[in-house]
Amino acid sequence: MELDYFCIGTAYGGSQAWFTDRFMKIGGCAAAAACDSCIFLERSHGIDGLYPYAADNLTREDYVKFSLCMKPYLHPRLFGINRLDTYIRGFEKYLKERDCNRIRMEAFAGNRESREAREVIEKQIRSSLPVPYLLLFHKNPEFKNYVWHWFMITGFLRQKDRFYVKAATYGGWKWLDLDALWDTGHRRRGGMILYTTPGKTT
Repeated sequence: MELDYFCIGTAYGGSQAWFTDRFMKIGGCAAAAACDSCIFLERSHGIDGLYPYAADNLTREDYVKFSLCMKPYLHPRLFGINRLDTYIRGFEKYLKERDCNRIRMEAFAGNRESREAREVIEKQIRSSLPVPYLLLFHKNPEFKNYVWHWFMITGFLRQKDRFYVKAATYGGWKWLDLDALWDTGHRRRGGMILYTTPGKTT
């Protein structure tokens, strides 16, 4: 099952690679996750005021300008936005300043069981809600492009006993085995942000 996610030109979602601010280009992945969340939630849930441009006519130029609007709330820093609560505080401030009280956030820590992660991802996607995912270190080089990075989960796929997630970042997407992704092999882990909106539950 997949979200009816948005495209900007041929890109699947937005892309941090477009950012013209050099600090955002290097460390703006959390802001990009929030930008994508705003666009999706405005388009799919009718929550007005999240995206300051035309949500029905998305352009790369507007997305880049939007990233600079988000920068004060989720700005790049020395070690990046490497905590779930830092993302929540920053994005909550953005929402509050836009008088939006229709979105709630909950942290789902990366030290919980992968079985639980499967369950919440499936529930979020079935509720038409994207899932911002923070990966810190990982022992498996297969995930090197996702290390110390925020990206979006926009779908899931069950195949026998395997559970795959659709990971969107840099304007593209890839199916990843969630159990392998979740098993980082490190003590310090990231996790996920779970959104709720009126009438939706996690």
